[in-house]
Order: sequence, then C-alpha cells, then structure tokens
Amino acid sequence: MGCRSVSQFDRMRAVFGRGGSREAFLYAFDLLELNGRDLRNEPWARRRAELVQLLAAADEGIRLCEHIEDTDGAVVFRAACNMGLEGIVAKRRDGRYRSGRSRDWIKIKNMAHPAIERAMLIALSKRAAATRLIEG
Repeated sequence: MGCRSVSQFDRMRAVFGRGGSREAFLYAFDLLELNGRDLRNEPWARRRAELVQLLAAADEGIRLCEHIEDTDGAVVFRAACNMGLEGIVAKRRDGRYRSGRSRDWIKIKNMAHPAIERAMLIALSKRAAATRLIEG
C-alpha cells in the first residue's frame, strides 16, 4: 500500500520478492466456504454478513474490503480513478456466486491505471506475435 492506502502493484511485487513484509495486507471481499459449508448458493448479502462476523476475530493482517452501498456508481468510480485505483466491482446483493463472468457482478476498470496499461501492452504484443506467425 502506498501512503494513501492505495495498492501499488510494482511495490507489492518488490516487497514479496524480498520474502514478504508486514506492510502487506489481505483484503477479503467475499466468503465462499465456512467450516466445510458451501456458501456459493447463498446471496451475496448473507455471505458478506458471515465474512464480517468471521473477520471480527481475525489477525490484523486480514482486513475487510470496504463496501459502499446505495451510492451513485459513477460517483464512486470517479473517486476510485482520482485515487489512482484500478477500478471498482459492483455486485447484486441477492446474487449467488458463480465462477467466471456473470451479470450478478461487474468490474469497471480505470483505463488509465498502470495495471490496465500493462495488460493492454501484453495483449497487443501477443496479438502481434500471432499475426507474424499467421502471415509467416
């Protein structure tokens, strides 16, 4: 995390490359299983409530990801971009967990974030390599 509690991917990679650090935290945002009980078919709101209760007694290295409710998504997204964040995730309160893409949750990406720029560069370089192979 940077000085403004904003994740910095390159700094995080450097810290973990040195064997870890107390500067890094795990932010939990969903709970899919608890004590052998599969929670994926439970609504997100119920899974979130279980997660809040579970993390009340958790180690300080595990934190609950902040949840913003009943707010204009466009306002939240602009604030996230202004903070230099990668983007936001929006989930339906009554949504069940499904792996992969779903209409129950969406990720809205900040296209100016360095992680997105890196992903775009990687995708473009792979596309160029594939084109060279095809065109011979």
